[in-house]
Amino acid sequence: MKTAEKNTATAKKSTGASPAAKSKTTAAKTTAASKGAVKAKPSAADGLRELFNDSLKDIYWAEKALVKALPKMAKNATSENLIAAINDHLAVTEKQVTRLEQVFKSVGEKAAAKKCDAMEGLIKEGESIMEETEKGPVRDAGIIAASQKIEHYEIATYGTLAAFASTLGEDDAVLLLEKTLAEEKEADTLLTEAAYNTINFDANAADEK
Repeated sequence: MKTAEKNTATAKKSTGASPAAKSKTTAAKTTAASKGAVKAKPSAADGLRELFNDSLKDIYWAEKALVKALPKMAKNATSENLIAAINDHLAVTEKQVTRLEQVFKSVGEKAAAKKCDAMEGLIKEGESIMEETEKGPVRDAGIIAASQKIEHYEIATYGTLAAFASTLGEDDAVLLLEKTLAEEKEADTLLTEAAYNTINFDANAADEK
């Protein structure tokens, strides 16, 4: 009898934990491994893509806001050259909104807007200038200044987005973004020309007095 009890005890020691206990241990290890996988840091490429997508949403909101703001600028302008430049920029901006939607599609993302605080601030600055000046050359100069600040922001943004897209290997997006970048640079040139014309107009008016 004692021999049987010893054999049973020896068997328990040799087999170790029961199958149920082993199963629980394995499950616990699997769960721990899963948690570790969730906590893994994203790669640099993943981080850049997230930044790229976020920036796309930002400029998408900015362009749509600009479509609403430009008509008011044109209405408050006096110089024919400036009015023409603003209206031309409006038509181009509407196309750029559509082009951004193509960029979203090319990278497999749904077009979505995220409020752009920078553009909101620039538009508000332009509105303040129009409210604080009388209609004429001085207001025109203020509108040009506000518009060029907007252009420079867009140029910087599209240049950065094109560089990001190139790094991520999104060739279709690069082509679309570079096309918009070229348009923004052209718009900036037109505004500069309008600025010189406005200054000349103002100087001629002063000479006549």
